[in-house]
Amino acid sequence: MLLPIKWLKKYVDIELSSKEIADGLTYSGSHVESIIKPNKGISGVVVGKIEKIDEHPNADKLRICKVNLGKEVLTIVTGAQNVSVEDLVPVAKVGARLPNGKEISEADFRGVVSQGMLCSLRELGYEDNVIPKEAKDGIFIINDDVELGLDIVKALSLDDEVIEFEITPNRPDCLSIYGMARESAATFNVDLKDIDIQINNQVDDIKDLINGIDVATQKCHRYYAKAIKDVEIKPSPLWLKTSLMNSGVRPINNIVDVTNYVMLELGQPLHAFDIDKIDGRKIVIRQATDHEKLTTLDGVERVLTREDIVIADEYKAIGIAGVMGGSNTEITQSTKLVVLEGANFEPKNVRLTAKRLGLRTEASTRFEKGIDENLCKFAVDRACQLIELIGAGKILNGNYDIMKFIPEKTNIKLRMSRIEKLLGAKIEKAEVINYLNRLKFETSFLDEDILNVVVPTFRRDVKVEADLIEEVGRLYGFHNIEAKPLFGKLTRGGRPEDKELQNYIKDILWGLGFNEAMTYSFISPRAFDKLNLPSNHEFRNYIRLMNPLGEDYSVMRTTLTPNMLDLLNKNNNRGIESMRVYEIGNVFLPNSSRDSLPEEKAMICIGMYGDKDFYFLKDVIEILLERLGIKDIEYIRESNNPIYHPGRTAKMIKNSKSLGVFGEIHPDIMKNYDFDKRVYIAELDFNCLFEFINLDRKYTELPRYPSIVRDIAIVVDEDITVGDIEEVINSNGRELIESIELFDIYRGNQIDSGKKSLAFSIRYRSSEKTLKDEEVNQIQKKIIDDLREKFQARLRS
Repeated sequence: MLLPIKWLKKYVDIELSSKEIADGLTYSGSHVESIIKPNKGISGVVVGKIEKIDEHPNADKLRICKVNLGKEVLTIVTGAQNVSVEDLVPVAKVGARLPNGKEISEADFRGVVSQGMLCSLRELGYEDNVIPKEAKDGIFIINDDVELGLDIVKALSLDDEVIEFEITPNRPDCLSIYGMARESAATFNVDLKDIDIQINNQVDDIKDLINGIDVATQKCHRYYAKAIKDVEIKPSPLWLKTSLMNSGVRPINNIVDVTNYVMLELGQPLHAFDIDKIDGRKIVIRQATDHEKLTTLDGVERVLTREDIVIADEYKAIGIAGVMGGSNTEITQSTKLVVLEGANFEPKNVRLTAKRLGLRTEASTRFEKGIDENLCKFAVDRACQLIELIGAGKILNGNYDIMKFIPEKTNIKLRMSRIEKLLGAKIEKAEVINYLNRLKFETSFLDEDILNVVVPTFRRDVKVEADLIEEVGRLYGFHNIEAKPLFGKLTRGGRPEDKELQNYIKDILWGLGFNEAMTYSFISPRAFDKLNLPSNHEFRNYIRLMNPLGEDYSVMRTTLTPNMLDLLNKNNNRGIESMRVYEIGNVFLPNSSRDSLPEEKAMICIGMYGDKDFYFLKDVIEILLERLGIKDIEYIRESNNPIYHPGRTAKMIKNSKSLGVFGEIHPDIMKNYDFDKRVYIAELDFNCLFEFINLDRKYTELPRYPSIVRDIAIVVDEDITVGDIEEVINSNGRELIESIELFDIYRGNQIDSGKKSLAFSIRYRSSEKTLKDEEVNQIQKKIIDDLREKFQARLRS
């Protein structure tokens, strides 16, 4: 938002510099980006009048101009073809300086001495985006009566200064010169001048030209229109052009420039239609139809949907509401009859339309933030006043005014005692009322402490008591509020216990060589087919999303295994020879009631492939559980789990509760994934682990007596589990067995089919004495006898 200071001072009498104004508005809550000086070092450039033009005798493309500067006549050679006798133009005299640092001196052009230079707007420092099209490729022609010899800096208001603001989305009332004037008046406690609108000579009647206006959508809150006849399209007067250019808007023609001027002045976008191009001379505001097409003023054909609002005649769309008009009713040199529109549309619709079309305009920027419905009539009448003032046409009597929504002023009760409590400063009642009245809030006391405040319709951001207190605070000056020490009870934050445990588990797994992964909670229902799960399997009782990103992300996961398999397979396909990874994430289980949120259950999934096997994964799990203080785990073979290999899978049980399952993935599933390696996965129930965790640590003194180690290698049937054998060994240990370690599994030569060889290292130790070989041998013999009796085990020779 650009705020020219000269324009601002039309509405407020502030004898302050631009810097002081910017600082004051910053203190009252506005965000100043910069202060721009349009004069970029121009000096010695004045207004001149071309009195004579001769062709250069020695150059076909040069012309010799006699230019009257009021007190002197200069000879200037130019190549510009757009100048004529009687034109007023900017003249850089000898010694003049231009914004690019160039100093003008006399120059000889093939025998003719030029005593200066005629200037274009670009040479005077204007950006291309604000230069009128007719002035882009030539000398700037001044259409008004301007004193000859007048400094061009004054003639074009280049001595003005412009403050650039960043207007926050909640303050659309500040997206205008008058809105910022209102803020300035409140900030500096000066009067705000009213804009007095008078249209002196209205003729005929609008209904003679327009056969009616029909608002056929509730998303148009108000539509106000007036008509102008005998329109004469021509360039705008200089004051109007310079006002627009200093505000960053390109002048086009007098009618369009007036609508842009009023939009900048009041914040209400307007649009002018050529009445002769409106079929049936009837205007309809309606929803577009799907695939309806309209070519907008920028020459681009737009394809609309039924969510868009359009301005239309009896047969076609003629404008996209709140965004841009159509080229089929554009104001041109031949336009004689104009209808001027001031409307108010649903902000959300304008925002979505502009976003979908990729068409952000000055109008859409204002509409999408919300505009006061009361501005429509005021802005159109103001535009008619200016059109009459510059002689661009005759205003017709009457108007069309259709209101679908009547804005109401909000009443808020403000407690005086609450102000001090929130701001931390005691502000007198009279001062509070003064601040609110300066902001155009109406006030009246309901009792000694409560003030009734009526919020004006242009302040839609003020909705509750705290908003009013903020308004008081910013005019009082937040920088004037004395800093005070904090008081009250301080609490120390921390992570919940379950999050601390998750971090501890992550540290353990990281130390064991596993990397953490995070995957999507949404998966494809086809993932359960790849796991070969029967139709009635519990994992298939999933929650389907109503509006998924696609089929691959259409259901909530009930297990982490598909995500882990996808992750491992992707890395294997990229040539990663071995991998160890884990994920701690939620699965989502439906509740019995359809109206209830799903149950979120935290799970730990550990996956690996490469140079390690089933027993390495078992060791990892045992270390993890041991670090968590979870002991006496029972491992039970899981032979009917369709996901895992029937002979290499175990379920972990603690106090009759399942902690999870681990094992080798079934070969058939590996074929579904086209995976050429053995994959091992464990999935543990975090909530169950949390129930049994015991992180208490007790000191145990170092053993005083030496240990004795005995190895034993036995051959047993393939279906005998290591856990069963370890249970027999422990049961015969007489509390002297300190540890049992499986260090070898062998299948192959010298071992019968259906058999396997297991080798254990058993460490014996007593806390009371040094063990003798005879004692250990006796226990060892008992273990072998029990294994032979229960499992038909035999010692491997």
